[in-house]
Amino acid sequence: MSDITTGSVTANGLDFGYLAAGPEDGPLALLLHGFPDSAHTWRHLMPELAAAGYRAVAPFMRGYAPTSVPEDGAFQTGALAADAVALHEALGGGSDAVVIGHDWGAFTAYGAANVAPGRWRKAVAMSVPPMSVMTTAFFDYEQLKRSFYIFVFQTPLAELALNRAFIEGLWRDWSPADGRDRTADVDHVMECLATPANAEAAIGYYRAMLDPSKLIERYAAEQEAASPAGRGQRADPRLAVLTRSAARSPIMMAGALVCPRVISGRIETSATRRPSTPRTRSSGSTTASSSVPMRHVPVGWYSVSACPRT
Repeated sequence: MSDITTGSVTANGLDFGYLAAGPEDGPLALLLHGFPDSAHTWRHLMPELAAAGYRAVAPFMRGYAPTSVPEDGAFQTGALAADAVALHEALGGGSDAVVIGHDWGAFTAYGAANVAPGRWRKAVAMSVPPMSVMTTAFFDYEQLKRSFYIFVFQTPLAELALNRAFIEGLWRDWSPADGRDRTADVDHVMECLATPANAEAAIGYYRAMLDPSKLIERYAAEQEAASPAGRGQRADPRLAVLTRSAARSPIMMAGALVCPRVISGRIETSATRRPSTPRTRSSGSTTASSSVPMRHVPVGWYSVSACPRT
């Protein structure tokens, strides 16, 4: 962590805490985490991007300490997309910026790319497929089992369930069987959920996902842009979608681990996979290339490659 600094910035009416690495004048690489994660999830990738000349910035998402909790209780994807666009502005990003998101960060990346396409040269979404695909894949029986926590979070039991043991269980179930100690990652998550308001915020993302009454009118335009993200963006050459494309359907948060060629837009499949997933190569729009050497570094339970800018 010696090459990673901390900072804060005000964007979209919230005070965002963030981690940063790389030259101040480098192109912005905005790294957006999901659940159960924190900005620290990107700590292995950030030095690699910095070495390639990028200014890598990983904000703590809205409601995740030290970022403030929104007073209006807005946690819909439209609000997240608005945050990403505002962060791009506040951090001085240019049209050469890249946005990289995992889980909720992927939803945010889809929305930000739709809301303000001129701000991003590349967008990378990990774990969550385009919305047009997700609405079908989500109802796959195996996926429903993996997504049990989404339904738990719709109930009054959510605040009681969301404790350290719950987070440890998710990290244990979703991490590769590589023998690495995940204690530090869980510690970082628990620091982000340190107060009841922070825990309610993390749960609020999921409640806004399934309950239309949680949608705030202020973000109606961004919500509309973010909701059908897959249909228009999937063919956009600037967008790399990183999921498992198996014989039946893409599986969210449970598939083959992939290495995004973030800078060049090319993707190649990693040899690292989750233990419960069939060993199936990604296909479709995924292409492999060995023209640029890559180093594989862990991002949460993913292995992501860093490569030079082009």
